[in-house]
Amino acid sequence: MHTKLFAPWLSLCLALFLFACGSQAQTPTNGQNNETATPQTVAVTELPTLEELDAQYADLEKAYFAGGCFWCTEASFERIAGVKDVWSGYTGGPEENPTYKEVSYGRTGHTEAIVVYYDPEVITYEILLDVFFTAHDPTQVDRQGPDIGPQYRSGIYYLDEAQKEAAQAKIAALEAGDKYSKPIATELEPAGPFYLAEAYHQNYYELNPNQGYINSVSRPKVEKVMKEFADRLKPAYRQP
Repeated sequence: MHTKLFAPWLSLCLALFLFACGSQAQTPTNGQNNETATPQTVAVTELPTLEELDAQYADLEKAYFAGGCFWCTEASFERIAGVKDVWSGYTGGPEENPTYKEVSYGRTGHTEAIVVYYDPEVITYEILLDVFFTAHDPTQVDRQGPDIGPQYRSGIYYLDEAQKEAAQAKIAALEAGDKYSKPIATELEPAGPFYLAEAYHQNYYELNPNQGYINSVSRPKVEKVMKEFADRLKPAYRQP
């Protein structure tokens, strides 16, 4: 069962409208490099490659997370100081260049995921893990709320041994604590190929504030992150 499938047409129409009105496309920036900027509301009209993003952010670190719908996790991480950019995509499956339709119907082994580019001098990978575990329910198996299937599974995809060990320690701490009554279901695997999602998925939360799924599912998750990490929010997202 998938509750988001009606949204792409609305998003595409909105993206075309914004472009016609003279909006500046991000080339290739998706997030907020200027942390004093207003929340990002620009539609992506030209999708970069992952290699181009890696080159642009060569002086930063990156991380891969999957926590259900990528509209929710992308927006949650975008609000955290030290996070320079976040892009939605697909990872964890063997197929090359999967499409949203294929992934959302469970036709591939991929899960909806995000790539986070961050400044390690401002925020650590360990804190990113805290944000990740706050932004979704890591005890749900092959689902996240109304979205059901392995394409919405919880996952951390590490890039080196340091990330692996940090994630293992965080999961062990959560399982030893009393925050959850069920086991942590988050899979921990080495990072494999990551494919950027279609342009209309990027910045979806900001571009579609009145969409039903955003209001009922995404917003509570984002607001929970903002509340728990109020001291780590970018200035644009802090309460006056």
